[in-house]
Amino acid sequence: MTLRTPSGPATFAGRHVLAELRGLEAGVLTDEQRLTVALRNALDAGGATVIDVVAHRFEPQGTTVLALLAESHASVHAYPEASAAFVDVFTCGDQADPERIVDVLGQELGAAEVRAQVVARGAGLAPGAGGREVDEPLAPGMRRRWRLDEVLWRGRTAWQDMVVARTAQGVSLFCDGERQSTEATQLVYHEALAVPPMLLADELRSVLVVGSSEGVVPQLAVAAGATRVDHVDIDTECVRRCAELLPYGYTSEELAAAEGGEGPVRVHYADGWQFLVDAAARGDRWDVVVVDLPDEPVEVTDPAQHARLYGEEFLRRAASVLTPGGVVCSQAGCPTLWRNDTLGRMTRRFGDVFATVLPYCSDEHEWAYLSGRVDRVEDPVALAVSRLDRFPTLTSIDADALRRGAVLPFALRAGS
Repeated sequence: MTLRTPSGPATFAGRHVLAELRGLEAGVLTDEQRLTVALRNALDAGGATVIDVVAHRFEPQGTTVLALLAESHASVHAYPEASAAFVDVFTCGDQADPERIVDVLGQELGAAEVRAQVVARGAGLAPGAGGREVDEPLAPGMRRRWRLDEVLWRGRTAWQDMVVARTAQGVSLFCDGERQSTEATQLVYHEALAVPPMLLADELRSVLVVGSSEGVVPQLAVAAGATRVDHVDIDTECVRRCAELLPYGYTSEELAAAEGGEGPVRVHYADGWQFLVDAAARGDRWDVVVVDLPDEPVEVTDPAQHARLYGEEFLRRAASVLTPGGVVCSQAGCPTLWRNDTLGRMTRRFGDVFATVLPYCSDEHEWAYLSGRVDRVEDPVALAVSRLDRFPTLTSIDADALRRGAVLPFALRAGS
């Protein structure tokens, strides 16, 4: 019942399917032998290893069939009076497919309707076949399931659980059960994050990047003309695994050069908070500071390492290391109504710290970003549009996109 990770001890993960089979004939639901045979057939079809099966018929009606599996268990509770059976299949490891078990069981019993929900248990990975799914939380009561066609690497770094796998969106990165980037959408994400602040800043010679393990943002900064890019990330192994496995961002050779201080990009493995404290003490300054982190924890008191990098104090620290006309940018959450808490909080924080705030809500990705200057700019959108020629090529941003993306969702503008 465990999955062995490359980095050390085994971790548990499994899928738990809870299903209702509706529209069943009463005669089927009172037939103990038929229910038992149907469950055995379904378990065989789903690749489960059956240790034992027991059944019991209740008076005046109702039957329960319970299977003990090498992978865990399965049960069927039949209710003739409701023309329904309630099914529970829980498996772990890479042998059994609980969803197929439920589907086949519905076919065996002649169900008119099968309703099922799947819960990923354990490490957030639902194994299926070789660890084939990630169950990503979106908002309270909402999750998104990713099918992993091939796991390239899975393990625990010093700071987080990390998975690199092939998905329907190409090679993709997941950290602590959440999608960070995918081959198909990463450039849309990173352009939306990095381009607006690099247009709003008066100069673009020096850039500080906090987070953004893949290394795409430093590359965008260099492409736009930056001659000095400091990239700070606390998770050494994650950055190196990304360079090794992702087809975007740093290559292993580029990362080695950045680690050695060769070229315009320099990588620093450090805590972003402390790096800013030390930089301010030294008098270091940057034209643009980009903060690219996993979304803010739901509970603002969450002790997660990156949670404090969303707070107002960190924004003020970032503002303190800007050159005149410089810009701080942060990933600021999602503009959709059901998960816009982070965007609401960050909008208020940016408004308290910066005299000029330029939002960018991506029209091709689910995230929103905020860029701030400590001085007042009369029309930040027009200023950003006038500097689009700083980037030799862009795939997802033009003048119209900047104008549209600068409008925050109505719910936030209306204060609801």
